[in-house]
Amino acid sequence: MRKTTLLALMLSLPLAAAADTTLTIATIANGDMTIMQQIASRYEQSHPGIHLQWKIMSDAELRKENLAAMSSGQAGFDVITVGTYEAPLWGQKGWLTPLNALPADYDADDLLKPVRKALSSNNTLYALPFYGESSMTYYRKDLFAAKNLTMPDDPSWSDINRLAAKLTDRAKGINGLCLRGSAGWGDNVALITTMANGYGAQWFDDRWQPMLNSPEWREVLQDYVQMVRDYGPSDTVKNSFGEILRLVAQGKCAMWVDSTVAAGMLVNPQISMVADKIDFAPAPGELTRNGSNWLWAWALAVPTNAPNKQQAVEFISWATSRAYIKQVAETVGWGAVPPGSRNSTYEQADYIRLAPYAKRVKAAVESASVEQPTLGPVPYQGVQYVSIPGFDRMGNAVGENIAALLAGKLTLDETLTRNQQAVTQIYAETAR
Repeated sequence: MRKTTLLALMLSLPLAAAADTTLTIATIANGDMTIMQQIASRYEQSHPGIHLQWKIMSDAELRKENLAAMSSGQAGFDVITVGTYEAPLWGQKGWLTPLNALPADYDADDLLKPVRKALSSNNTLYALPFYGESSMTYYRKDLFAAKNLTMPDDPSWSDINRLAAKLTDRAKGINGLCLRGSAGWGDNVALITTMANGYGAQWFDDRWQPMLNSPEWREVLQDYVQMVRDYGPSDTVKNSFGEILRLVAQGKCAMWVDSTVAAGMLVNPQISMVADKIDFAPAPGELTRNGSNWLWAWALAVPTNAPNKQQAVEFISWATSRAYIKQVAETVGWGAVPPGSRNSTYEQADYIRLAPYAKRVKAAVESASVEQPTLGPVPYQGVQYVSIPGFDRMGNAVGENIAALLAGKLTLDETLTRNQQAVTQIYAETAR
């Protein structure tokens, strides 16, 4: 009798242990992910035995840890947060779990096509979009009215330069134009590459020869530095998205060209002093509209070596579903739902009513010219980045040089030369 009881107890232990599963999730520190963590407690309640463990990191930390885990082959996380740059490249390497066999009620066809395509390789989806974004121009309609100015329906960078000169009022603490200056491929380079696209500049020609010292790039950097120095904050070289968002919300910027995800925050009177004074326009072009507004999505993916792959796929399917968006709307409000991921979000009357920017955001995402990002033909895809291995290193090197130019530590000629040398060297190393 004692042996039977002991055997039964021993057999029960593995079953009890297997019933509890902890999913380790690597994600980025931003407002949308904070909301996800709050609402995910409902997922744990409806999935007994599933526990969620979050590792929250900055943009740079997340990319570093993800890349280290993926390239080492170690099973670091069950779920990772990736962008449109990493998803197709890592999927091709076999690092990410294919996601074409999702539950029928997930409705992958509801995903915005440019976002879905950007997270896929060879028609295989490797990450599910939590939210999508493009870029656009924010401007203070009250300051425009006071100066009797009009924002063009389709502004160019020449228009932005002209308007910024008239809107800058140092005595009142008003910067005519605020732009990112912090170094990084996802920071100053993201913005400046969209500007370069509009000017007809390219990262590579059709034979994969770097073009970072071209006349077009010279004009881009000249205009960028001139506008930032003449009309922007004195500490621009330190400013990323968060810093400028605060400046705009405090009423210190007349115009800002940046991510569409800022829209919901800038029209929220709880965090924005100018909530009723903000209006929206497309991101500027110049010679062409191609590549003038970027395309990005933060998405959830499951590494192929994830310890709990099946449960992880089930979780990311829930966290990017229509049902999740509905829960955010019911819990926090329609103004807080993840934008730019699903067509059905833009069919909700309450969302359109509460988010005056919604249709413009959707239009910007859908118009992002990923396959033709600049004036001439190029061998690469990607708007604010080049979708090839090693671009993260290239972009960071170029970003550091541009920040040094802005700070007066490099001349324009030195910057162009160093950018060309850095991209040439890194491309040669990664193309071997």
